[in-house]
Amino acid sequence: MSKFASALESATVPVIGEIKLRSSAGVALLGDRAVEDVLDAYADNGIGCVSVVTGRWFGGTADLLPRVTAHTTLPVLQKDFLTRKAQLRTAADHGASAVLLTAGLLPADVLNRLVDSVLALGLTPFVEIVDEQELAALRRPEQCVVAVNNKDIATRERGDGDLNRSVRLLAALRAANVLCAVSASGITSPADGARLIEAGYTGLLVGTGLLSSASPGAWLAELRECLR
Repeated sequence: MSKFASALESATVPVIGEIKLRSSAGVALLGDRAVEDVLDAYADNGIGCVSVVTGRWFGGTADLLPRVTAHTTLPVLQKDFLTRKAQLRTAADHGASAVLLTAGLLPADVLNRLVDSVLALGLTPFVEIVDEQELAALRRPEQCVVAVNNKDIATRERGDGDLNRSVRLLAALRAANVLCAVSASGITSPADGARLIEAGYTGLLVGTGLLSSASPGAWLAELRECLR
């Protein structure tokens, strides 16, 4: 199992905590907090991995990735619309452990070539899907973290999201023998997150729900209590 997947599976709290500067609605999420302060709060509360959004939709910039990897020892996922091998090499050079590949934006042959390239670089492919067809197109699911996006890229991930999408796709993920199954986006309450873990997801990717809460640490502590 990859370093990224192992860290998520063995974490005290099976969460990928996100560093995201702006929500899909354009709301600033960090306030007066420094990126490093948020990372410390995540690590102090036992998360498994970190996601850093470098995509411009969410206010991201390329320098966020090396800033995050310089501060944390947790495995780091780069979230952006990555489509070229050069971008993957840059992610590796900047200390990423995993990179996002969005199935809905890539023809199947391109997606699978990128998966091969990610694996060759020693990184973990973090493949985002929204339906069974996108999962079926993935040639090496047993070597990928596969995340069900509960929101839609077509609407720039605006709106509340549909957690039932994760519930519906869980059986297909199991049948495909994915390396690690993650439910991503639209998870606002620890109780909802706990239900997804108890249903069978290895972990959750939580960004806006954590960052817009009064205290990310309290949110994670509540999730931990829900899972006991």
